[in-house]
Amino acid sequence: MAQKYSLKRTVAPAVEPVSLSEARDQLRISTNDDDTILAANIVAARQAVERDTRRALITQTWRLKLDEFPKKAIRLPYSPLQSVTSITYVPDGGGTTTWSASEYDVFTDDEPGLICPVFGDDWPEIRLEKRGITVTYVAGYGDAATDVPAELRQAVLLQVEMLYDGRPMFGTTSPIVEAYRSIVQAACVSEYP
Repeated sequence: MAQKYSLKRTVAPAVEPVSLSEARDQLRISTNDDDTILAANIVAARQAVERDTRRALITQTWRLKLDEFPKKAIRLPYSPLQSVTSITYVPDGGGTTTWSASEYDVFTDDEPGLICPVFGDDWPEIRLEKRGITVTYVAGYGDAATDVPAELRQAVLLQVEMLYDGRPMFGTTSPIVEAYRSIVQAACVSEYP
């Protein structure tokens, strides 16, 4: 079956969920000689945790494109959902139309976040066109590292440690790998579009 959606981050997080100082402490490094490597590892570690948990850690903007509206609700990848910026679609007559926010409900407390037509309404009539529906939304725990739950920040630090030490994640067992897997499994959001 062909994939009926695409997803792209359009605005990356402005900060990382852990600092260089925290990464150095995790690795018991007392100098800043490897700060360039550590900075790259922090970004890669955050991305790995986000991918593995299906969560956005720091505020970021995403664009979800769909071929058609689902039967019940649009489930937005990457929780927690902060807000929906806009929903556009291609109506039967062509062009692009913005769906009025008064015509749909946004459920930010659900995981994943949901969008549904308001009670008594249906989805707009659309032209069946590949990626004709675009949902732009903001996800993440907040703008600061301190907004991210402690266990997810710890998962980032464990991933930094694995990357820095060159430890393979797959096919191995170690206390660090097991701790990472345990955190990720507990935090994972399971449903997507």
